[in-house]
Amino acid sequence: MASPPQRRRAARHQQALADDTNATRRGPSAGRKKPITVDAIIETAFGIVEREGYDALTMRRVAGALETGPASLYAHVVNKKDLDDLLIGRLCAEIELPEPDPRTWREQVIGVCTQIRDQYLRYPGISLAALAVVPTNLETLRVSEGLLGIVLAGGVDPRTAAWAIDALFLYVNAFCLETSLADRHADHDGRAVGRDDLLRRFAALPGAFPHTRRHAAELTSGTAQDRFAFTLNLIMDGLAIT
Repeated sequence: MASPPQRRRAARHQQALADDTNATRRGPSAGRKKPITVDAIIETAFGIVEREGYDALTMRRVAGALETGPASLYAHVVNKKDLDDLLIGRLCAEIELPEPDPRTWREQVIGVCTQIRDQYLRYPGISLAALAVVPTNLETLRVSEGLLGIVLAGGVDPRTAAWAIDALFLYVNAFCLETSLADRHADHDGRAVGRDDLLRRFAALPGAFPHTRRHAAELTSGTAQDRFAFTLNLIMDGLAIT
C-alpha cells in the first residue's frame, strides 16, 4: 500500500495544484505568515534557483525561505525528487504544442524544443532536475506526448520515434546545463573564454594537432543558438532517412 506522501503525490496528478491553496499554517504563526502550499513551495524554489542556481536548491533551503521547518514541506512534497518533478512540470505547463502536421513536423519539433530550452535557461541549472528524475508530472508527460505525436505524424516508426524523443530531451537538457555552467564560470572568473582566445590557443598547439590548427575557424564558428538549431536539424535528418 502506498505511503501517505506517495498518495498525496498521486493525488496531484488527478487535480489542479490550485486545490492546495486552502492549506494553512498551524501554531502561533497561523494567520500571520503565507500559508505553506504546493504553489508557495514551487515559487520559492524557483526564486532560489533564479538567484543562486540549482545547486543551491535543497528542501531545507526552501523551508528556511518560507520561515518554516522541513517537516512542513513534507506535508505537501514527498522529497527533493518530487520537488524536481513539480518544477519541471510547472515549466512544461508554459509550452505550447501545435497540432501535429505531417507537412511541417520537423519545424514543429524544433519549435517545441526551442520553447523547452528557453524555459530552462530562465533558471540556471534547472535542467539537472529534468535529468535526475523519471517524469510523472502530467504537464511534463503532456509535452512528451505532444512531441511523440508530432514525430509519428512525420511517418517515423513508433520505436524510432520513442527513442528520438528521448534523444531530443537529453540534448536540450545537456545544452541548457552547459550554458548555465558556462555562464556561472564567466561570473566567477569575470569573463568567459572568447573566440579570439580560443583561436590563439589553437594556433599555438603543437604539430600533433594539425586538424584542430587548420580548422580552428570552423571549430569556433557560430553562436550557441546556431549550434542548437544545427544539432536538432541533424537529429531530424537522421529520422528522415531511417
